[in-house]
Amino acid sequence: MKIFIVGTGMDGCCTLTAQAAEAVRCAELIVGAERMTAPYRSSGKKLVCAYKPEETAELLKNSGVDCAAVLMSGDTGFYSGTKKLLPLLDFADTKVIAGISSLSYLCAAAGIPCENVRTVSLHGRCGSIAVNVRLNPVCFFLLGGDMSAGDVCRRLVSFGLGDAFVFIGERLGYDDERIVRGKASELTDYESGKLAVMLVSNPDALGYVPSAVSDEEFIRDKVPMTKAFVRCCAVAELDICRDSVCWDIGCGSGSVSVEMAYRCPDGKVLAFDKSPDAVRLTEENSRKFSADNILSVCGFCPDILRDAQAPDKVFIGGSSGALNDIFDLIRERAPKADIVVTAVSLETLHQAVGAFEMCGGSCSVSQVAVTDTHKVGSHTMLRAQNPVFIIKGRLV
Repeated sequence: MKIFIVGTGMDGCCTLTAQAAEAVRCAELIVGAERMTAPYRSSGKKLVCAYKPEETAELLKNSGVDCAAVLMSGDTGFYSGTKKLLPLLDFADTKVIAGISSLSYLCAAAGIPCENVRTVSLHGRCGSIAVNVRLNPVCFFLLGGDMSAGDVCRRLVSFGLGDAFVFIGERLGYDDERIVRGKASELTDYESGKLAVMLVSNPDALGYVPSAVSDEEFIRDKVPMTKAFVRCCAVAELDICRDSVCWDIGCGSGSVSVEMAYRCPDGKVLAFDKSPDAVRLTEENSRKFSADNILSVCGFCPDILRDAQAPDKVFIGGSSGALNDIFDLIRERAPKADIVVTAVSLETLHQAVGAFEMCGGSCSVSQVAVTDTHKVGSHTMLRAQNPVFIIKGRLV
């Protein structure tokens, strides 16, 4: 049996490549979502509306035809059902035919090269929006889930990115195609339909992952804060991935949360503190630094950790004496998580090392002693910060 998995472009007709059109012409059976199969209702071919991978594979296997075409919207390699369907078709001779993606189509309409665009799918999820725009000059968002184009613009404005320029594309390739341009701040009331995508251009994007952000950059009060160079070392020790789920326990002003958030733009940071002032400051700093993948929670640990999403990475900057209980919960919820604890006293160092040993884990200890300079009259003097111990380990 021959099966073509066909990328149909935007509308399934006008943007269909010649190779894709030939594959559809050869097929006895055409399978796809209703929107995909609609143009072929008068073709005389057998049409079946199906889009779930397992259902489609079973249907094809029992179809009895020699040649079938499965239609995928856009391109087969861009947020397509092809990824899940292809491994299920090992019973057939299968060929994948690329199509025109919504990314390449909208970039062409906007006159923007697409090779360096950061792509984010918001289909069926909220995703991290502002943090990606803060880090990247151009971002592409695939809408159609719970987030409309107006929702994205409101998020950008809320996190200090209202001047970012936006291109919203609706029903691309159809007769009623619509492309709207403007600043995010101008389009907060725009409500797009389900077939919508958008580009966000931010000429002021960082273009790098900030590390050791100056202490003066953060909104501060009387809440404790992990200082820049210690923060840099502690976060680096966690080896945070783009999609990591991170816990910041004892988040204070949120300085560690912000640097973690920049390292996991496809993940999230859950910031916990018993102090309402600390949670408020963390929220304010998350907005200042456009880190919308930070969720701040007020309460006592480990109690508030029990229902939180299990972490891949854990930073403990303050435990209020509950370190052993916190470790017990991490061992229960996420035994393979990387853990970093900072300690400024020998007692806390001893407790942290003991907590790893109590749980059967292992750890390494480093000490960071930072000395910076300051002016006294015409002289530049050295000023030592308190040394800090960084304890890193895993429980298994």
